[in-house]
Amino acid sequence: MTTPFPKSPTFSTIDEPFRFEGDLYDLEVEGQIPSELDGTFYSVGPDQAYPPKMGDANPFNGDGFVRAFRIKDGFCDLKLRYVMTDRLKAEREARRGLFGDYRNRYTDDESVQNVNRAVANTNIVPHNGRLLAIKEDQHPYEMDPHTLETIGLYDWNGQMEATSFTAHPKVDWATGNLYGYAYAAKGEATDDIAIYSFDKNGNKTWEVWFKSPYPGMIHDCAISENYIILPLMPQVMSDERIKNGGILFQWEPSFDQVYIVCPIGGDASDVRFFHAPNAMPGHVVNDFDDGGKLYLDLPVALDNVFWFFPDKDGKFPPPGSFGTEVTRWCFDMNDKNSQAVPNVISTMAAEFPHCDDRYVGKPYKYGFMQASDSTQPYNPDRAGPIMGFFFNTFLTMDMSTGKADTWFCGDTSSTQEPVFAPKSPDAPEGDGYVMGIVNRRDEHRSDLVILHAMNMADGPVATIKLPVRLKYGIHGNWVPASARA
Repeated sequence: MTTPFPKSPTFSTIDEPFRFEGDLYDLEVEGQIPSELDGTFYSVGPDQAYPPKMGDANPFNGDGFVRAFRIKDGFCDLKLRYVMTDRLKAEREARRGLFGDYRNRYTDDESVQNVNRAVANTNIVPHNGRLLAIKEDQHPYEMDPHTLETIGLYDWNGQMEATSFTAHPKVDWATGNLYGYAYAAKGEATDDIAIYSFDKNGNKTWEVWFKSPYPGMIHDCAISENYIILPLMPQVMSDERIKNGGILFQWEPSFDQVYIVCPIGGDASDVRFFHAPNAMPGHVVNDFDDGGKLYLDLPVALDNVFWFFPDKDGKFPPPGSFGTEVTRWCFDMNDKNSQAVPNVISTMAAEFPHCDDRYVGKPYKYGFMQASDSTQPYNPDRAGPIMGFFFNTFLTMDMSTGKADTWFCGDTSSTQEPVFAPKSPDAPEGDGYVMGIVNRRDEHRSDLVILHAMNMADGPVATIKLPVRLKYGIHGNWVPASARA
């Protein structure tokens, strides 16, 4: 590599490029890993392999990099691998960055005009014995769940015509059915939406196409017994804008957030659009049906949170600022004239939630998240300046009351998205462990911590110490050994 990475916030402090693939066996453990944990914690995030062609890059533009923590019998091993996308292969062959701005094919090197741009860096999801690394603007890449070898692009064996697929499909763990969707489903910045379901064997069971109210970002979805919900946020795409060298997404403060609701198995005529005042719906905790009413829980930010997608005047939130209201929306599906009704559960600045996967789409009690707690201290002299998203707390939230049991990671550390692992397949809801990566910013390395989900304030029962720094990941999942191929 003859060109250095830029000294920009995207490539600074804990987010300096890591770029190392390898295996770490029998990691050092402080405390004791619970003997009942038997599975793999997969997570993925962007780790740009080559300095960006345009000189700097959107933080979501990096190559997909997977971390797999295999836990069994009180021990933990770690695999670190890039998703070997067509894009990364092309850049490795050229030994330089060839792809341009975020989701902007017009800025790519001429040599890669026909190369798939997928970076597969946002979520890693198991289904039908496969492991899918996904970013929402392209098809997934399939990886071997044991070796992390990249197998190739995956479109459910030709059953999916949409040009993209969500990074947040939902799996009904009782049936094994997977539900997902594509926005910009006929190409970048189009207003087409497609919804799909696939059974536990990967066979397509449902497909419906319709138009979005506007060509905006739909990052996550929710499923209940009877419905799928797509939260549309007012980050609006424009192909003309990227042709002229601008950004793909632009925050539109005059646009509503819209909750798109479709009955499972329905057609386009069944789709309903619930408008709500301008805000930014975040990641889904869960949803469920109750007597004809549909409830959706998720954090909602009252303004744009992406400083790299400002409004037309260039207004954006400063990096490190973050605030949400954890909100329960109610949709009366028996009343065709009903509006979305919000109820704020908590004003804690919480995000990146998970529920107990066994309760996806069902009435439930607990959400597991990370939060940015501004009442806690931070030591920039030792830990460095805050750049980008910053979280310092893991928590279990009672979704009926908003009460949270929290664990603060320390004044020189920050957290990454936590996941939940039940003690056993038939354990009561919430009877298990929350695990997540903690960046020890002053030591320039990371740990994996495991906490009792019902006793977060007691601190980790095990801290798995890593001799390396793991960049900030985006999403991941706990996959019990019984679910692996």
